[in-house]
Amino acid sequence: MKLAALQLEVAWEDRQANYARVEGFAARARAAGAELLVLPEMFATGFSLNPAFTAEADDGPTTAFLRALARRHGLAVLGGLVLAGAAGRGRNAARLVGPDGELQATYVKSHLFGYAGEDRQHEPGPGPVTFPLGGGRASAFVCYDLRFPELFRLVAEECWLMLVIASWPDTRQRAWDTLLPARAVENQCCLVGVNRVGQGGGLTYAGGSAIYGPLGEPLAAGGAQEGLLLAELEPARVAEVRARQPFLRDRRF
Repeated sequence: MKLAALQLEVAWEDRQANYARVEGFAARARAAGAELLVLPEMFATGFSLNPAFTAEADDGPTTAFLRALARRHGLAVLGGLVLAGAAGRGRNAARLVGPDGELQATYVKSHLFGYAGEDRQHEPGPGPVTFPLGGGRASAFVCYDLRFPELFRLVAEECWLMLVIASWPDTRQRAWDTLLPARAVENQCCLVGVNRVGQGGGLTYAGGSAIYGPLGEPLAAGGAQEGLLLAELEPARVAEVRARQPFLRDRRF
């Protein structure tokens, strides 16, 4: 499966500007042969903790955009948005749409970033979800989830591919750069981390998006500039590594 990860320079709380930027990159991704396009956390608004603005209905504008984008370009799309929750709170989610525009999966962020007050504005999700992708099963996670390896372990044996979408600021870039390959190595899976770049909400984002193989080998790196990362990923590679080095079966706890 050929995958494209978009390290986007997100315009703060400007859906239409972000939709327009994604549209151009989606055309480039499809022209390069990509079957899946992965977008950052809250790609349409930036990491704004203002659910009065960011939260959308289940069939709201960003879901409608993702569905139309997928149909126009004939590729699956995974992107982050905020869905409406209870009592005025939001649900920070990752949504997968198939190339036919049909919604295939929704994951709601499990771990909320209390350090920035996200736990006061968003509801946590019930846990990981898996979905068919690329000839096997995959799972998606959102930003701060990356710091909690036990969440990834819950689906490790089931999944060949893990996708992490983020708005991870440059003040903690070293953690991002370290934890991405760690999750790939310990779960013996392909792993894609997609971060944003630019300025937003008083923070700077330096990207560092990357794609890793099941031995933690780097397959693509995004640096600090807006752009697409492309890589060919196959579940057979994961199966081969796990068969040759069957570490997961030795887990006890």
